[in-house]
Amino acid sequence: MGRVDRIAEPWGTRTAYGPGEEWPVRVDAHLAEGLTESDVDSWTQSASILHSNGDALDIAVKDGRIVGVRGRAEDRVNHGRLGPKDLYGWQANHSPDRLTRPLIRRDGELVECDWETAMAAVAGRTTELLEERGPSSIAFYTSGQLFLEEYYTLGLIAHGGIGTSHVDGNTRLCTATAAAALKESFASDGQPGSYTDIDHADVICLYGHNMAETQTVLWTRILDRLAGPNPPKIVCVDPRRTPVADHATVHLAPRPGTNVMLMNALLHELLEHDWVDHGYVEAHAVGFAELEKMTRGCTVERAAKVCDVPAEELREAARLIGSSQRLVSTVLQGFYQSHQSTAAAVQVNNVHIVRGMLGRPGCGILQMNGQPTAQNTREAGADGDLPAFRNWSNDAHIEDLARVWNIDPMDIPHYTSPTHAMQIMRYVEDGSVRLLYVTATNPAVSMPELARMRSILSQERLFLVVQDIFLSETAQLADVVLPAATWGEKTGTFTNVDRTVHLSEKAVEPPGEARPDLDILLDYARRLDLRDKDGDPLVKWTTPEEAFEGWKECTRGRPCDYTGLSYDKLRGGSGIQWPCNDEHPDGTEHIYVDGRFWSDPSYCESYGKDLVTGAPVSPTEYKALNPEAKAVIKAAEYLPPHEVPTADHPFHLISGRTLYHFHTRTKTGRAPQLQAAAREVWVEASAGDAARAGWAEGDLLRISTERGEVHARLRISGIRDGVLFLPFHYGYWDTPVGDGPDRHTRAANELTRTDWDAASKQPIFKTAAAAATRVSASDGTPAPAPTTTASRPVGAAVPPTRGDDTALSEETLHDQEGAR
Repeated sequence: MGRVDRIAEPWGTRTAYGPGEEWPVRVDAHLAEGLTESDVDSWTQSASILHSNGDALDIAVKDGRIVGVRGRAEDRVNHGRLGPKDLYGWQANHSPDRLTRPLIRRDGELVECDWETAMAAVAGRTTELLEERGPSSIAFYTSGQLFLEEYYTLGLIAHGGIGTSHVDGNTRLCTATAAAALKESFASDGQPGSYTDIDHADVICLYGHNMAETQTVLWTRILDRLAGPNPPKIVCVDPRRTPVADHATVHLAPRPGTNVMLMNALLHELLEHDWVDHGYVEAHAVGFAELEKMTRGCTVERAAKVCDVPAEELREAARLIGSSQRLVSTVLQGFYQSHQSTAAAVQVNNVHIVRGMLGRPGCGILQMNGQPTAQNTREAGADGDLPAFRNWSNDAHIEDLARVWNIDPMDIPHYTSPTHAMQIMRYVEDGSVRLLYVTATNPAVSMPELARMRSILSQERLFLVVQDIFLSETAQLADVVLPAATWGEKTGTFTNVDRTVHLSEKAVEPPGEARPDLDILLDYARRLDLRDKDGDPLVKWTTPEEAFEGWKECTRGRPCDYTGLSYDKLRGGSGIQWPCNDEHPDGTEHIYVDGRFWSDPSYCESYGKDLVTGAPVSPTEYKALNPEAKAVIKAAEYLPPHEVPTADHPFHLISGRTLYHFHTRTKTGRAPQLQAAAREVWVEASAGDAARAGWAEGDLLRISTERGEVHARLRISGIRDGVLFLPFHYGYWDTPVGDGPDRHTRAANELTRTDWDAASKQPIFKTAAAAATRVSASDGTPAPAPTTTASRPVGAAVPPTRGDDTALSEETLHDQEGAR
């Protein structure tokens, strides 16, 4: 193989294979300029922290610094492959603007201080509020990028020590619907699918999931199947012409906000043609009759009008799904951040239930996560759930958690469900939450309706604590900023989408006085003097491995059972899928085998919610519906979006990601190869819309909604007519674009609305009504959008996106025995 520019070729070289065969091993590596593997002092085991795929890798260390990475050939997730963010993102660790000392606000300015001053201020204000206003005046907002051990410690401190229910993560913005949809259908979180299902599938459906850009290595796996014998058929649902759509057998590009109607039409076709495994449904599911009733009028002709897609393409997609022998479905933000998100994602689950496509090779659902440790946030109780998938409305589960923590059950707030992030911000806005502790996330850019968010976070009565590695837009508003260590500078575990647990070892020391997040949280708990009912410290560990052992006991007997895992077991080889216990000592590739679900009323994580109102289903109602622990087929009626285009705002505006960046670019924006590939914000419109408006490639447009405006250069792309796309990575502190009136011109979330799905509480980022006008004509310079992605130009000569010599990475093919 050799050296490849992985900016220009994000998915690398093909290693084709056929159905049922093992994915060949190809080890990808990238080292700092001028270094070879022989120059490396040591290699440290880890996995990627810049997407949710969980690519296993080793960190190269020379002279106490990270100098590169290489894929782990033996790992089940990536078989040695790495994506562009894996290959280049490590450089952010060495950015000269890393936070190295605590900061505290004095006379309106953030100034450096020591740790004693900073932590005394944080713990002191916490204690004051507990005495004056009680635990509900304190809230925690965390990330999907910390380690499991840190989330579990945070959940214990917040729920079991302070006693607040206001705990959530930025996973609420990206994949809360993944958990919600799994709970609705299976009464518990936990992905039914495995990445290895791609090796066996004959049909793969991607619903609102641009896998080519969000999970590049998993897409590489599909590309290699497509290059081999008997390739799978691909069904793509996306309003943009993504790389997935390019390879699709059928590409459905629905009008934004109509996903439920589209899914109901597909289900109508499955039922109409009797592509149903009636034996499976009768034995293992409830709710089929309601689905028949709900979809009866949802013909492809009706859906074609509502969704604005050809009826014959809907029929062909349904035929492929209905005639498949092994079906894999994945779902991501195109469904999760859109109108009726949970209802739409649940209908994907319904497809698999009615077809009996669960629990065996090639038959699985991956309700995808967007972040590397989002699954851990949900498991450990740091994102609006209780630890180990316990049910907040089941008193026996609360008593069991109290036993594990050795506290009184009444000390765990469970009078209602834990507060979701959007509600937390409302409580901050109305003044009932007075301390907000933000960890490793940047809500001043990632939350919807940023003018409102700036107002909320800037309140004088709010004590804002930000624990991060850079002085982000949010950190600049804080009262105290705590400098954290990051990936490669601390030890811990994290779990990817298909339940694979990886160990990430400390490779180098953090810069300056920065500390691991776990150490900061332990210091916080010590200063608050949190105790169990015997008077002993509530948090009983001092190291990551001790925290992991504590977590294992919390998971005993629960769906996400970790009791068979250990740091030693995770060292040296592949990641391992939970549940891993005495019954499954080597982990579990497929759950829900033979229709055995975790949905028993006494065991399940959730009794479900009404998909329209979000009202929780009572224990009595759930027991009546599902007394025999079956899967739940939950039908959903299509409802029109809350905001639709008008004469003044004639476009649907959607936001999303690009291949080369992650979230708000706090890391990827500091990796030269990634930043150069997508250096500035842009806006995408279709060729038809551009022609009607008289726009040309590179024109500066003003995109506006009722909430704000953004200035961006135009890329004429393969997006459907009537839709505009903005990448959300770019913060408002960036340099203004063109002749923009101020610096608040680049963040897509200036335009999005404060609205969320009733069931999952996930914000709706993809159904805003927008206007677009030209500010100035292009000088011949194209938009700064990549050409290798869904943003590639249509009908214009634009220089291709390429890396320089520093983007060349090694690809080494291994044979089945592991030799090079």
